[in-house]
Amino acid sequence: MQVKSKYKICRRLGPGVYEKCQNPKFAVRQGIRAKSQKSLKRPKPLTGYGLQLVEKQKIRFSYGISEKQLRNYVSHAVSVKGTTAAHKLYELLETRLDNTIYRMGLAETRRKARQMVSHGHILLNNTKNNIPSARVKIGDVITIREGSRGSALFQNLDKRLADYNTPAWLKFDPKAVRGEILSLPEQDQTHFDIGTVLEFYSR
Repeated sequence: MQVKSKYKICRRLGPGVYEKCQNPKFAVRQGIRAKSQKSLKRPKPLTGYGLQLVEKQKIRFSYGISEKQLRNYVSHAVSVKGTTAAHKLYELLETRLDNTIYRMGLAETRRKARQMVSHGHILLNNTKNNIPSARVKIGDVITIREGSRGSALFQNLDKRLADYNTPAWLKFDPKAVRGEILSLPEQDQTHFDIGTVLEFYSR
């Protein structure tokens, strides 16, 4: 997807959708755009359905998943007993292999993490796994394929991860080139209203 279209999507759905929009440059653009539109007629507020649709699109674009995939995740989350559907949906999204790579700090964006996986650079429990949507579980070990460690994708990991705060449910040792799933992710502050998304699919 082109950068221009990503900025366009962020203007519509919010800066939390793409990493490229979470910077001062996007904020400045938004400020200039807002000033230029002051004299224009204010848009109508979104209806309940409109808000649900926006939240759904935020999740789709952020995680890079299709409508069918998201619908399947929601169906699974709703069917699981012993936890809330919102928490389960968050867990299903976060424990995708591509997202886990992103959360460990190996890739600056989820799209780049997805490419790492699909191009065969990542080993899951010492086995090459090229399925970005594969789910990880507690105790799983993630490493970089031996033949890929010299790639520019993984150069200077020590420096890149020096100031990076890995989520509590993960750990990655750049010296050993080894990551591990310590626990399942807990639903914390996100850019998404997952409850609203569940309402959309329950209509």
